[in-house]
Amino acid sequence: MTQQAPETPRSPLTASPFSGRTPSGVGDLSVETHGIAPVPADRRYGTPRRLFSVWFAPQVNMTGVFTGALAIVLGLGFWLGLLAMVIGTLLGSLAVGYLSTWGPRTGAAQLPSSRMAFGGGVVVPAALQWLSSIAWDALVGLFGGEALALLLGIPFWAAVLVVLGVQGVVGFFGYEVIHRLQAVLTVVLLVTFVVFAVKLVGGHDVVTPATVAGPDLVGAFILEVTISLSLAVSWASYASDFSRYLPVDSPRRGVFVYTFAGIFGAYVFVQAIGIAAGELVSEQTAEGVRTVMGGGFLGGLALAIIALASIGSGVMNDYSGSLALQTLGVRVRRPLSSVVVTVLAFGLILWLHSADTASRFQNVLLFVSYWIPAFVAIVSVDWWLRARGRAAIDPAREPVARADAVAAVATFVAAYAVAVPFMDTSIFVGAVAAQWHGADIAYFVNFIVALVLYGGFRILRRRR
Repeated sequence: MTQQAPETPRSPLTASPFSGRTPSGVGDLSVETHGIAPVPADRRYGTPRRLFSVWFAPQVNMTGVFTGALAIVLGLGFWLGLLAMVIGTLLGSLAVGYLSTWGPRTGAAQLPSSRMAFGGGVVVPAALQWLSSIAWDALVGLFGGEALALLLGIPFWAAVLVVLGVQGVVGFFGYEVIHRLQAVLTVVLLVTFVVFAVKLVGGHDVVTPATVAGPDLVGAFILEVTISLSLAVSWASYASDFSRYLPVDSPRRGVFVYTFAGIFGAYVFVQAIGIAAGELVSEQTAEGVRTVMGGGFLGGLALAIIALASIGSGVMNDYSGSLALQTLGVRVRRPLSSVVVTVLAFGLILWLHSADTASRFQNVLLFVSYWIPAFVAIVSVDWWLRARGRAAIDPAREPVARADAVAAVATFVAAYAVAVPFMDTSIFVGAVAAQWHGADIAYFVNFIVALVLYGGFRILRRRR
């Protein structure tokens, strides 16, 4: 059998709307107009150490705290909830750390790099990524808006407009402003949440026992692993967006370690606080935090920090969402496309706030990320076969065999379909998940099916 000759993908990466002004170096806070075009080697700067704060600060917010509190809602108690959270967070953080190492070698963001595996079919994960960035924007903006509304005594919708407005400005300026903001927020948020944790331990029984047993306990434990995994692995499709300006010769181990340490350390920290807080933050998050802080000045300061934290996390979604929109082929300059994500998040925030926050939060959290494990498996297989022995790769010039691209899209869809029976949300419970007392292993099924199907296909083609 004659293998089909690879073709150079008709990529929009080099189109004029997708290139532009890049930061000149650390501290250049002017507007970045550069989009998905690979960053030229002579415009790279910085060190891997910067990745710690850019991944730590966005996770230190009430979204992580609320996710931890779900372990108590599910009936796991403190210790089992903590163990399930650590397992899920570890697995998700490993994926983000690995994909982050591609940034210096390609000079490209994660989705544009994924064109090497998906070809023109990259529009499928790009569309999902764009929608996911809006969903995540809404999830973090929900808590920021609640905190600011409570602090200032203004309507919730007005508080959300303030949060999203500030967030939109930061996203408009882009890469370097985001890095500098996260460096400052890492210190501010760490101190604030440490004080919150101390106050919590001092006035609340944090070590609660499990309230379910037997098969229900096993099901709840697996579901909490999946929820924590979904929170961390959701950043996988963003990973190299924030390392693409690093020089080509940046140590890969350093890129991985600082990315992994930032995201894993932050999530374990804030989710542990949520597990300890339990029902205090299971619904009225802002009010629960103010109560724990004792009201007064500390309570007000905590609410202000929560609003600020939501901005720090939201700008990551705005930035990556703007790159996803360009990957779809929409010829809009990056600063303007980042504002689009911010605007669309407003309506979703109002819906999340209207009723049953815990249920809606869990549903959105799971649904926006179910596709990501298959995406990670497919692009990793392609990268492993393509990048071995090469110091740098230009995604805009890489050949993509049509058969490989078709297989990537087909595998992506098939893996999701196979995972459906294993899903567990209050909107939909798959047949297998129902039999397994709510245990949701859809993320693992999604990854393994994609790895076996696409990996097997590429290896067979390679041998032929």
